[in-house]
Order: sequence, then C-alpha cells, then structure tokens
Amino acid sequence: MSVNYAAGLSPYADKGICGLPETFDSPEELKTKVETLAQWIRESQYMVVHSGAGISTSTGIPDFRGPNGVWTMEERGETPHFNTTFEDARPSLTHMALLQMQRTGHLKYLISQNVDGLHVRSGFPRDRLSELHGNMFVEECEKCGKQYVRDTVVGVMGLKPTGRYCDVMRSRGLRSCRGKLISSILDWEDSLPDRDLNRADEASRRADLALTLGTSLQIKPSGDLPLLTKRTGGKLVIVNLQPTKHDKHAHLRIYGYVDDVMGQLMKLLGLDVPEWAGPTLCEDSGGDLDILPYGAWKKEVKIELKIEESNHTVSKKRKRKEQHAEEGYKNGVKVEEEMKEEGKESDSHVHTHT
Repeated sequence: MSVNYAAGLSPYADKGICGLPETFDSPEELKTKVETLAQWIRESQYMVVHSGAGISTSTGIPDFRGPNGVWTMEERGETPHFNTTFEDARPSLTHMALLQMQRTGHLKYLISQNVDGLHVRSGFPRDRLSELHGNMFVEECEKCGKQYVRDTVVGVMGLKPTGRYCDVMRSRGLRSCRGKLISSILDWEDSLPDRDLNRADEASRRADLALTLGTSLQIKPSGDLPLLTKRTGGKLVIVNLQPTKHDKHAHLRIYGYVDDVMGQLMKLLGLDVPEWAGPTLCEDSGGDLDILPYGAWKKEVKIELKIEESNHTVSKKRKRKEQHAEEGYKNGVKVEEEMKEEGKESDSHVHTHT
C-alpha cells in the first residue's frame, strides 16, 4: 500500500507542501457548484479528468500530503500505519463513476498520478488512460515495450528488473523476445513515460473541460497539464479539500469529498454507478478514432501491441534539477516552462509524486 510504496522510494528532501488545512463547502453551496459542473459536462465535447491520491483515500489507501497523509505524518515525526494492501483495495465510488462516464461518452480521457492500479482494476480502458507515475501491478519489457498487468504488485520500483522476461513472439514465431521486464513505478528522478505523457499532453490541449479530482497539483509537469486546457480556451474545475497550486486559475472551485461530489454529479447526469465485480482488465475501449487524443492515430498507442524495437526506448533515470513544489505558490504558474516547445518536452519531464 502507499506506506510501503513511499518507503520504497529513494530518500528525498523536498516532498512538497504537506498538511495544509482542509476547507468544506456548505451543503447548499456544494449542491449549486455540482449543478454547474453537471451543466458544463453536458455541454462538453471532450472532457479530460486528472485524478490524484484523494480519490483513493476512501478505499483505505492514504494520500501523501493530506492532514494524515504519509509524508505529513513523517514531517510530524510519526510513523504511519495502515492495514490496507494494494491487492485488497477496492475501487471507490469515484473510480466506478469515472468508468461509467467513459462508457457513456462523457469522459474522453483520464490522466492519473496514482500508482495504486485502481483505475485499471476497475475496468477503465487503458487506451483512454495515462498513468504518469506508473502502476504497482504493471511491468514492462525494456526491449520491445510490451506491458504486463499482474494480479499482485510487481514488488520492485524505480524501473528496476523484476526477474521475469518477455514472452512476446518475434516475427514468424521463431523465438520469444526474452527482454528483461522492469517495474513501471518511477522513483523521484525518473523521467515520466513518454508514451503516457505525450498522450496526456495531447488530450489536455484538445479538452474543452478539465476536471481535477483529489490532487493538490503541486508537481510538474503532471500538475500543470490542466492549465493546457484553459490555455486553449477550455474550462478548469478543481475538486479538492486542500488548497491547490492552481486555484486562482479555476473557473469553478469545489471543496468537498470527491465521492460526495461524484455521487451528486452522477445523479444529476442520470447515470448509475456500477458495482465493482472484481479486478477487470480492459485494454481497448473499442471507441472510434475521433475520441482519441490528437495525434494518437499516428503512433502505436494500444499498450497490448508490440512497439518496434528500433523506435522504442524505455526511459532511463536522468539526473535533473528538481523544480521546487512551492514555486507555484510563490511565483505563479509557469506551465510554459515545460510545455512551451513541442518536441523538447521529453527531455524536461522529471518525476515527483502527488
């Protein structure tokens, strides 16, 4: 679970701003705001959701910077103890609501900073999902790029070898790839996966509505992606109990538990929240190309398919100068620094955690 995940990361001094106070809208105010959000979703042609650790706290998986988050407790000199494991955690109401919204066409693309695997285990199609910081249940062939989704956590982190090998057959079935499988989980200074980040960037630019759920948006570049939607004329909605780095840029700011917000929202949209029937893997949404992110048709984006060896390189650890999480509070938003020049982005994406 997230405590073990956090403990498995390399030592790192700057974990962002932790333990900020929470704010709650009154029931009447919350109702009015969710009604506005529902209307915007009805009008939207391309909504993108950005999810953070706050959507999983109701499953028993703690967040990191909340009042009782893993890193908040560490700052207080306390040792966090929780009983939930990643394998035992069940998708929350929010996870299942997002799945239903994708099925009904309301949600076009989902961008997550979470590593708990709950989006994938809920059955959310992987061709409509970017997991920017990895997935505890996924390992990847460093040779051909094939990804494997496991029933249990992979067990290692930081793009390290798992001890298993790829079984993808080469052309004419002569022999299997046999490339080493590595963890998909990033450590502090690992670069974000180009494939997921590029698709997230493209979807964010295309979106006319960006909805952020349960993230403080402190971390670059993940936390700045919603601003791309606003920059291209779309609306930005932020749902989080604690202050976020981009509150002043939001068209609508909602202070409430994400499950409460999503529960009200689904009723207003006339949608049922499906029951979770156990871990489900969906690689392909079966949707039309017109709901893929811009440019997705140009590249191999279905994760189950093999990527040509000559064109694929798994991101290695790169030492970068860390961009302090407090910059957004002190100096304003500078999304341009990461997103200004297309084609150079893959060399400036350094990973840190929500």
